[in-house]
Amino acid sequence: MGDRRTSLVRAAGRVGPRDLRGDYPAWLLRAAIGIPSVSGGELPVAGFLAEQMTALGFASHIDEAGNVHGVIGPAAGPTVLLLGHIDTVPGRVPVCQVGDLLYGRGSVDAKGAMVAMICAAARTGQVRLHVVGAVGEEVAGSRGARYVMATVPRPAAVVIGEPSGWDGVCLGYKGRIGIGYEMRQPPLHTSSPEPTAVERAVRFAQDVQGYLRGLSREQDPVAFGVATGTLTRLDGDLARAEAFLTCRVPPGFDFAALERFARGRPHSRIWVDERVPGVTRPRADPVVSHLRAAIAAQGARPALKFKAGTSDMNTLDPWGVPMAAYGPGDAHLDHTSDEHIPLSDLYRAIDVLSLALPRLARHLARVPHVRAHPLEA
Repeated sequence: MGDRRTSLVRAAGRVGPRDLRGDYPAWLLRAAIGIPSVSGGELPVAGFLAEQMTALGFASHIDEAGNVHGVIGPAAGPTVLLLGHIDTVPGRVPVCQVGDLLYGRGSVDAKGAMVAMICAAARTGQVRLHVVGAVGEEVAGSRGARYVMATVPRPAAVVIGEPSGWDGVCLGYKGRIGIGYEMRQPPLHTSSPEPTAVERAVRFAQDVQGYLRGLSREQDPVAFGVATGTLTRLDGDLARAEAFLTCRVPPGFDFAALERFARGRPHSRIWVDERVPGVTRPRADPVVSHLRAAIAAQGARPALKFKAGTSDMNTLDPWGVPMAAYGPGDAHLDHTSDEHIPLSDLYRAIDVLSLALPRLARHLARVPHVRAHPLEA
């Protein structure tokens, strides 16, 4: 990799955007994770990235939802959309560097992938690329990605910026549904054999979890084909109680059947926050194939992954275009107090994307039914 790629990040005044193969990507990531951007507060980092993309030669802007856009490359030919997210979960992880490791909230999920896409797109130059830093991915609704779907012409292909490891490609994500429960009843004496409101809430959560487990013979809860429910909130007493479960479900899951089951339990109120179907892509998907080939060209054996979480890949799946998720970083560090990324992996990911994107664009240009969709900057 060379000493320059793993050296300490320089001060901002000594690093310029033309230094794409030197310290600039590491500086850009450090600066981005140094700007807090918990969901709902992404505007400062969006403005910073817009300024940086403009300096790199992109036509950039921030849309009405708060997403940051950068378009680069000739208008002719198919457009590849590179979409990551710029919001993070709450929690402070002090920004610091220890050797090759850069610590900070969002370094893995998912500003590392965002920086890799920006730098690779700026380096590539010869194909039409549209980079988007979406808001609201970490909360229900995926507001930013949904706004992109509603306002941006359908691209020829999509790369979702999520941590897959620089030598991995993610082919699928589970879907999600959140179920809320409320019980209100007359107060009972603690000697009563009847269940209290909070006991009913606990039983409801256990019933839903048992229902989901019963849908599959697979015993491993992290298996991609298994539906799971996690009790994320419980509050109550003898007379009132509320609970909330986050359920991760495989592609093809019957949301209506789960809702019927939930509403069949004793309750005062049941509600759901979203119904996001799971998504998978075949190994032969053009985005998957070209990312795999570029990883192999770097001397690694590509790892194909399926994730138990949900991403903006689920949201954009209805476009029906070639798509996969890719980005540096270990997804097991998402949302943790130890979130960090090896800078050497960031540079490897930039190399992979820089090789894969032109090849993907040339492939798409040869496919008769793929039309160019020039995007307004």
